[in-house]
Amino acid sequence: MCGIIGYVGAQPALEVVLSGLRRLEYRGYDSAGVAVVGAGVLRTERRAGRLANLEKVLDEGSDAMPGTTGMGHTRWATHGGPTDVNAHPHTDCTGMVAVIHNGIIENFAELRAELENSGHELTSETDTEVVAHLLEIEIARSRAASGETASTASTASTGSTAGTATTAAAAVAAAAAGTAGGSGAAGGAAGAGPHPLTEALRAVCRRLQGAFTLVVLHQDHPEVVVGARRNSPLVVGLGAGEAFLASDVSAFIAHTREALEIGQDQVVEARRDGVTVYDFAGTPIEGRRYHVDWDASAAEKGGFPYFMLKEISEQPDALADTLRGRLSPEGSIVLDEERLSDQDFRDIDKVFIVACGTAYHAGLIAKYAIEHWTRLPCEVEMASEFRYRDPVLDRSTLVVAISQSGETLDTLMAVKHAREQKARVLAICNTNGSTIPRESDAVLYTRCGPEVGVAATKTFLGQVAACLLVGLFLAQTRGVLYGDEVAAYVDRLQRMPELVRRTLGTVEPVRELARSLAGAKAVLFLGRHVGYPVALEGALKLKELAYMHAEGFPAGELKHGPIALIEPGLPVVVVVPSPRGRANLHGKMVSNIQEVRARGARTIVIAEEGDTAVEPYADHLIRVPATSSLLAPLVTTLPLQVFACELALARGLDVDQPRNLAKSVTVE
Repeated sequence: MCGIIGYVGAQPALEVVLSGLRRLEYRGYDSAGVAVVGAGVLRTERRAGRLANLEKVLDEGSDAMPGTTGMGHTRWATHGGPTDVNAHPHTDCTGMVAVIHNGIIENFAELRAELENSGHELTSETDTEVVAHLLEIEIARSRAASGETASTASTASTGSTAGTATTAAAAVAAAAAGTAGGSGAAGGAAGAGPHPLTEALRAVCRRLQGAFTLVVLHQDHPEVVVGARRNSPLVVGLGAGEAFLASDVSAFIAHTREALEIGQDQVVEARRDGVTVYDFAGTPIEGRRYHVDWDASAAEKGGFPYFMLKEISEQPDALADTLRGRLSPEGSIVLDEERLSDQDFRDIDKVFIVACGTAYHAGLIAKYAIEHWTRLPCEVEMASEFRYRDPVLDRSTLVVAISQSGETLDTLMAVKHAREQKARVLAICNTNGSTIPRESDAVLYTRCGPEVGVAATKTFLGQVAACLLVGLFLAQTRGVLYGDEVAAYVDRLQRMPELVRRTLGTVEPVRELARSLAGAKAVLFLGRHVGYPVALEGALKLKELAYMHAEGFPAGELKHGPIALIEPGLPVVVVVPSPRGRANLHGKMVSNIQEVRARGARTIVIAEEGDTAVEPYADHLIRVPATSSLLAPLVTTLPLQVFACELALARGLDVDQPRNLAKSVTVE
């Protein structure tokens, strides 16, 4: 979940790193830290809390961190609380190695005990710090094996107290003093083989278990920044005379839009003159380059006070971009990447959808469309539970994995499990070059651009649209729908961006209503058919942003327990199905509204234009454009996003960075 950026080039590293961290803070904001190598010294600074706390300290001594090689980290805490001591970067006993980390090292307790037993003093509660000390040992071992000697041992140990740690610190310091400043002789120049820091990190990574992205600096090697990844995101930015390592392209998009994928279990060394990649066994790897199709302005607020408000407003364009070019001249649905044949798709006899959070709600909507259009059984699973219940999978199973970032670890592990069981995997993702698409047999990108607000808005609409396209693709490939039928559905989809725009133009009363409910203790959400996942999404948004109790229920379950929660004045949001498309459910929903209203609830009803049957029972009526039932979530979701956002703002909360949350969940 944490945000990472590393830089080597000609610019002042501190400026580049802080700029990148501002773009990455949505990934974690419990603490932040930086490290810069310059004038033969490794300097670090770190502070608990928001990035602003760190920037204030750095402003007070802005010339204290010179150098053109550096890295930065913004943290979402896992091991150890959000304190100055636990903030990254972490250093070794000598203070010459600095490490930043995203993920969880599962065997850290064993490694920590080993290090402490050999005399190393670890000062934090984190799993990350063990990596710095393991690197210290590997570097000392490498230099001792090569016969390097020191002309001086002036570098002081900063953390060791006794025993092996002191010896190791002295060895590292002594060996370093004899080679400081040299890159070619140390093997760090392009084409001269792996840099010693690369070799050390490679050796350490082979000892680590779990998920991690690591970026490393060494005091005596300002010419290189080294990174590694396993089940956690890392991407390289390729500039002119400079290179970047980051957990997200947004960190370097202001400098370059050329990027390089880093695959599973790989180490990358970045220098001014190029980038080289190796796997953990030491084999050179040729990475795949790609061009980022959005620029820095897309990641700015554009005059809005919050990213979430901007991203809500961008939904018509995001939806249009997701749908653009999806129908070939022959009338076929077009995926972005497809490594399966039509026969492979015809052989599918069951569909699983795996996802987390908001993406899971998009998957629930997809279930209705896929089963309706393809007549294939479709199950929707929480990705975090999928592989642990031993699902029945084979080559005739299609697993659809939905993830905004493409790095959601629970979903990635579900994909890996599916592949191990020989199932086919189709990814729906918003991030080109991320891990889940690379692990999949087919990909459909949502093309929503960067989403900085932690609570998903435009990417949810993109995921819903992509799920509908997948349903149409399967139906067409299997011969259940003809080309003209698919084209008719796509035409309806392509008219949705304008309906989204129209809906967003009518939500001011929703804002006023939300402000009036800022003191409410709880809100319930009810829905039927595709309105039920929309109700779940509305409740999730309110939990995420306003920190209040909110629950979504299938309206038919109301009398089976949840109606006991109804009390006078309790706001109940009801997503009403179309009286035209789902007339049999519409009447039942009207009855549900009457039931809660009779018990004193304050009813907030979302209904399509022209639906007069709900008017007598709605304390607050929110109109949305009429559309077909399966497409309705693309408009009924919008008032709920605005409602949650405005209510949270009325409570004085930060809607971009809700407490305890991060944008991309890269730990299980």
